[in-house]
Amino acid sequence: MSIGLRRVLAVTAAISLGLGAASCDSASQSSSGGSGGGAGAPPRPGPRGGRPADRAAQTPRGGPAGGRPPPPPAAGGGAGRIALLLPEARTTRYEQFDRPLIEKKIKELAPDAQIDYYNAGQDAAVQQTQIDAAVKKGAKVLILDAVDAESIQASIQKAHDAGVRVVAYDRLAQGPVDAYVSFDNRKVGELRGQAAAAVVGGTADVGEAITTNGSPTDPNAADPSAADPNAAVPSAVGSNASDSEASGLSVPLTGQDFQLDGVQRILAGAQAMSVYKPLKSEADVAAQLAVDLAYGQEIGGALVPTTVTSGSSDKVPTGLIAPVALTKDNVKATVVADGLFTVAQICTPDYVAACSAAGLQ
Repeated sequence: MSIGLRRVLAVTAAISLGLGAASCDSASQSSSGGSGGGAGAPPRPGPRGGRPADRAAQTPRGGPAGGRPPPPPAAGGGAGRIALLLPEARTTRYEQFDRPLIEKKIKELAPDAQIDYYNAGQDAAVQQTQIDAAVKKGAKVLILDAVDAESIQASIQKAHDAGVRVVAYDRLAQGPVDAYVSFDNRKVGELRGQAAAAVVGGTADVGEAITTNGSPTDPNAADPSAADPNAAVPSAVGSNASDSEASGLSVPLTGQDFQLDGVQRILAGAQAMSVYKPLKSEADVAAQLAVDLAYGQEIGGALVPTTVTSGSSDKVPTGLIAPVALTKDNVKATVVADGLFTVAQICTPDYVAACSAAGLQ
């Protein structure tokens, strides 16, 4: 694809979210246990936790510094049960990255914690049932990435009424949520708009931009679209074009999140950029918040330095982590350096030449 065209359509497609595709993996799974310890036995101190910065001073890529070991156990026991509820399994990130990163960090911070895992298979009704099951099972804290941020509100309210604390992860769910951690989604939109503008060379005669806005049940989809329009190309047209349709157009393509095929397209020049979100930073903060809440410690300060208002008008303590524009020039310093993909995974035979040109081989 030629990206030096003066008059082009700038396509900003969320190529790696896999939105709208449901997975049949809706059964709950459990990974629990830990090194026990009695009711009065404090957990071993964990490694230093992390903290996201606010919009004025965003967290560097690769993970925040600082943090603290977990507090001593609350009266009546240790960390107890923490439920992790993710929205679907089709998108690469949830099963391969988010889940293991969060579970590992929780175990580092609170070895006695029992972790119950649930995946909703992109089914909002299933996720509501899973929340009820987690509460009945005795969860102290839910880490929740909502399938549908609005319809989950009643389930969150029931959990709150039962004394269960809720950390909204990646997507801000409605209802009495105790804390929220995600990436600065307005910054995501700005990065994509800036990339599209750079590709077309800043000319006023650029045609139109086709955008795929993602799921209407995902509040993050609205935030990138609400970014400063001056950072983007002059006009936008809503589109339901699929990933394959967008990839087949002879125009510049941008996106967000990352999957292996997207990274390969960037290296090969078939995609201008994507937006990389350092998942370990997000997972570490979510785990730290959950452990703090499980031990009965109120949260605030460095972990959640700002506040956002949800669709249900609840003001939620929030930590926002800075995304990074992913281009062929920084693949090695981002997804490879952070251990998400190896050079061998990326540089398959079809991409050897592109990898060599980018300094990956």
